[in-house]
Amino acid sequence: MASAYIASSEANSDVSTLEVPLKLSSFLQSLLSYLAGTLEEVVGVDDASGFIALVGQQMGNEINQIYQEAMGDRLVPPEVVAKILVDLKNRIEGQFFIVEQDADRIVLGNHRCPLGSGVVGHPSLCMMTSNVFGVITAHHLGYAKVCIEGAIANGDQGCRVVVYTRPSAAAQAAMGREYYKLEQSKDD
Repeated sequence: MASAYIASSEANSDVSTLEVPLKLSSFLQSLLSYLAGTLEEVVGVDDASGFIALVGQQMGNEINQIYQEAMGDRLVPPEVVAKILVDLKNRIEGQFFIVEQDADRIVLGNHRCPLGSGVVGHPSLCMMTSNVFGVITAHHLGYAKVCIEGAIANGDQGCRVVVYTRPSAAAQAAMGREYYKLEQSKDD
């Protein structure tokens, strides 16, 4: 009976020297893609988006806290909020940029999803962006409505995200999710 083990010197080779394209970032991107795909198949895109929104809210709170501490625990104006949104996405290997900004909204573009190419076909993952942007903006400005008008996840060439910074007729007419500043009790 033939042995299932290789008896050559190859069996003793150092596998850590193999050219295997496996790194933490690609592993985590694949993990998120498979997780989103499984959720979308089992519970549907809408419910999967809801589950991912919960995680996105926690991430938004955590990331906001990091920026708050780095900036001296102060609220910032809309132009700084826009810079925070771009900075955080670019730190995690996105390619976000400000398209335009006025008193009522921040329009952002993006050429590369931080979640990698595995995001394509999994629009529920856009809830991470929506919730992180919404939580941070609402914390500083009191209100946000995030509208994903274009998304790499939907097969678009890039992303277009509109963040309304105050309630308005345009914000009400737009399709998206609203966020409000959570008031903390004096005991917090």
